[in-house]
Amino acid sequence: MTDQPPPASSGDRPPTVVEPKRRPPGRLRRWLVRLIWLVVLASILAGIAWIVLHPRAAPPPRGRFAMNGTMPVVAATTAKGDIRIELKALGTVTSLATVTVKTQIGGQLTQVAFTEGQTVHVGDFLAQIDPRPYQLALDQYEGQLRRDQALLAAARVDLARYQKLVAEDSIARQQLDTQTSLVQQYEGTVETDGAQVNNAKLNIAYCHIVSPVTGRVGLRQVDQGNYVQTSDANGIVVITQIQPITVVAAVPEDELPAIQKRLHAGATLPVTAFDRSDSVKLATGKLMTLDSQIDTTTGTIKLKAQFDNQDETLFPNQFVNIRVLVDVLRDAITIPTVAVQRGAPGTYVYLVQPDNTVTVRPIGLGPASADQVAILSGLAPGDRVVIDGADKLRDGAHVTLPTAEPGAGGGAGAGANGGSGTGHHRSGGGNAGDDAKGEEHPHRHRTDQ
Repeated sequence: MTDQPPPASSGDRPPTVVEPKRRPPGRLRRWLVRLIWLVVLASILAGIAWIVLHPRAAPPPRGRFAMNGTMPVVAATTAKGDIRIELKALGTVTSLATVTVKTQIGGQLTQVAFTEGQTVHVGDFLAQIDPRPYQLALDQYEGQLRRDQALLAAARVDLARYQKLVAEDSIARQQLDTQTSLVQQYEGTVETDGAQVNNAKLNIAYCHIVSPVTGRVGLRQVDQGNYVQTSDANGIVVITQIQPITVVAAVPEDELPAIQKRLHAGATLPVTAFDRSDSVKLATGKLMTLDSQIDTTTGTIKLKAQFDNQDETLFPNQFVNIRVLVDVLRDAITIPTVAVQRGAPGTYVYLVQPDNTVTVRPIGLGPASADQVAILSGLAPGDRVVIDGADKLRDGAHVTLPTAEPGAGGGAGAGANGGSGTGHHRSGGGNAGDDAKGEEHPHRHRTDQ
């Protein structure tokens, strides 16, 4: 057995020392990271709040808007002029006559006398069918006719003899009646033979095919040497009349009263045809007539215009844009269409005042023609309206104008150097001194050029 120390007595036990608890190092690090993120987030929120509550002043305007709060614009002066009231529509070119040349008898095609695409006139020779079978038939019918004519002549001689004998009471009355009937029978036979002869002559005439109309010959549908007959669907060729030619177009029914009024007054309405892009003028004609009823499915009515088409610019089934000159509005106040603005006041313009400020002026629009529009109310001759630069304007804004203004018909102004412009304002081309002079004297012209 090993020796063990005796248990210590309670009086000899050393005092117990209590140590403070320590947090693990990893937990402390996480708290520090969270604190840093909170500080960063607070800084960001504080910066956003400062930007919202203290907005930075806008930079001074540059370029075309850096003229002491004024804006450069181009203006046009209203004037009196004529407005052409035109009606636009999409039309289809149609021929006055389209004929499919077919044979009226059967036979071999022995000759084709036309060239594809050529222009033929009424009565021009087109094709020939072998006439020999029909000539033989004609000879047969003429022989029958001569034989029956001889029988008729003999029967008439006997009839005259029987009439004398009956008058002398030498023969029975019945014999005279029988001879009279025989003469009438021969007369009917002769008439039948004559009709057969004429029919054979007509067949021979049908062998010689001529043009029934004046027009352009299309593509040949059958070649020489083929056997043609009346049941052929395509025929021999198609001839289309193109001089003159017509255009059929549909217009809204709302335009009908104005057209009818002019037609009833005896006016001739000019019609101009343009190509599909509506940019190239093709021909000029006149309105011929209107359809007899309105199409209820589309609410339109068809009109027909005729063109001489001497240069053959219009072709059948071609799509064209037409313009019908319904009327001309004389001495109307006109402005360029680019000056018209649309918004809460309706249709309006920016009217330039004598102090070089603009005011919103509501206007009433009339008919428009090309780049001009008639003004029914709101403006007077000589008023100046903004035609370029109105997108940044407001009521009462100050503006500067070029040294020369465009007229109401053009929209082309002169620049500060005296050169002609193209309807666009000058944007920052001069120095500050030139801009200041232009602002102080907007209407002063240089005389030293």
